[in-house]
Amino acid sequence: MLKVAFDYSDSGGHSKRGVGAYAEGLIESLKKVKDLKLDVFDVKGKDLSKYDLVHYPFFHPYFITLPLIKKTKIVVTIHDLIPLLFPKYYPPGIKGKIRFCLQKLLLKQVSKVITVSETSKKDIVKILGIPESKIYVVYNGINEKVYSVNDQNKLRLIKEKYNLPDKFIFYVGDVNYNKNLFNLATACKEANISLVIAGKKAGEDKIEGGNIELKPFAEFLDQFGKDPLIKRIGYIPYEDLGTIYSIASLYCQPSLAEGFSLALLESFNCGCPVVASNIPVHREIAGNAALFAETNAKDLEEKIKKVLEDSNLRNDLIKKGLERVKKFSWEKAAKETFEIYKKVANQ
Repeated sequence: MLKVAFDYSDSGGHSKRGVGAYAEGLIESLKKVKDLKLDVFDVKGKDLSKYDLVHYPFFHPYFITLPLIKKTKIVVTIHDLIPLLFPKYYPPGIKGKIRFCLQKLLLKQVSKVITVSETSKKDIVKILGIPESKIYVVYNGINEKVYSVNDQNKLRLIKEKYNLPDKFIFYVGDVNYNKNLFNLATACKEANISLVIAGKKAGEDKIEGGNIELKPFAEFLDQFGKDPLIKRIGYIPYEDLGTIYSIASLYCQPSLAEGFSLALLESFNCGCPVVASNIPVHREIAGNAALFAETNAKDLEEKIKKVLEDSNLRNDLIKKGLERVKKFSWEKAAKETFEIYKKVANQ
């Protein structure tokens, strides 16, 4: 029986974001794996001597997320290196630079690195200098709570609850620079169709303080905060999310860079056609199940219009999405993760 400690301390403060969804989805499936005893807790300061290894599901280059003293074998999941890809918009400051140097040193004591896409793996090798042989790609799964809804009464109730327009483009997620929301909003304005944005930060009307990471969203609010075509509905619980995907005319992910993009899988699972930015990770995850656009507003607008106006294209994307999502599951991710655990325990 393999004994593994899984570090869970609000997933580094990201419980409502992709990292939290990753931890929750993986934990649930890992607990069903035969010959694995998984204990989930905040491992900081705890006695880990009885465990074969500890899994840290979150890594940040500018904060200390790895143990300073190695007490057992370590597996870490690095989802992406977005702050390092866009240093101008994620400035580390002096303290962040020092912590980054320490984090790189701490990575040397890690037995294996898990990441969520081949795209992220390439970034990790190139930027952090970790050998390819040490990195394993394990794709995220799909949250079974986010599914297609056909019940007309439920569709009506959720539409009324969030005051959703009859036709709209949907986006769910963070509001940082790499999400490219300004160009998405501009594209929707030019196409004269409503944009509905969901996400914890997206619901805020004012950005307090001098957080430079949120400066792009502050500029977004200055331009679109009161625009009647741009609707921000804040954090959406899973029990409502699938219904909104089911109501949406299409989902658009216009990102400049991503580690994975869980929302693509959620859209596919709900029968919502997808327009995604033409970046490597989106092609990797979506395959032929999305229509790809360049990240500028003009091309996003053109591709959005194309899906809205071409029913054959729309139906084809929905069909392909429903097939594509079958390739991803937390059960599969858990099995692959367990195999990595075994490799670490036996090395």
